[in-house]
Amino acid sequence: MPQPLPPVVDDTGQHPAVRSFKLRGRIRAGQQAALTDLWPRLGVDADGGPLDPPALYGRRAPLVLEIGFGRGEATVAMAAADPGRDVLAVDVHRAGAGMLLRDAADAGLANVRVLVGDAVPVLRDRIAAGGLDEVRIFFPDPWPKARHHKRRLVTAAFVALVASRLRPAGTDGPQDPGGRLHCATDWEPYAAQMLAVVEAEPLLRNGSDGPTGFVPRPAGRPLTRFESQGLAKGHVVRDLVAHRRAV
Repeated sequence: MPQPLPPVVDDTGQHPAVRSFKLRGRIRAGQQAALTDLWPRLGVDADGGPLDPPALYGRRAPLVLEIGFGRGEATVAMAAADPGRDVLAVDVHRAGAGMLLRDAADAGLANVRVLVGDAVPVLRDRIAAGGLDEVRIFFPDPWPKARHHKRRLVTAAFVALVASRLRPAGTDGPQDPGGRLHCATDWEPYAAQMLAVVEAEPLLRNGSDGPTGFVPRPAGRPLTRFESQGLAKGHVVRDLVAHRRAV
């Protein structure tokens, strides 16, 4: 049965009182056309019960949740380079969803699905405990003004929710490091907040061996247009990788 299109107003009605995002931007004709044509095949409704990944992708494979994919550049590149894993890409903006749908279809990717909505209720209500191989959060809105810090996505409560949805270490054998959380930001104060809440979460283990707690940009994370703009401004990009501990 065809999926309904995501709502014209990107609001699932399930958002927390303090949102980590601000809806913005207009949707262009090409983006709307991609939504109309490709949503029945590649779109996922924001509402509903727990997801059934094998039914959604037509196979059993590790599942990656990407939160805030923007234009979808990294999503497409990483999904194409790693076809053995399935990707559920979540963002609140319809315009970016239209671009990702178009580019994923043009690339012939069978391992990408797109959901327009808030990642918090998706994680809470639609993802099973231990059901994720990885959560990616690349360059979330830093909300730089002090009065807006409460809107940042990566908080202690959010990281605890993410950790509960990651596959525990040892699930696939004694050498299995567990599901991982991968965050990246070019806003230094936000990087410090991310590091603090991740290291305080008892279910997670920081994957860095260095003194900073951060890791070099993993080769598998592509350099996007947004990141290039930040680097051109002299911003320092921080990657943070943590793994779920064993039960």
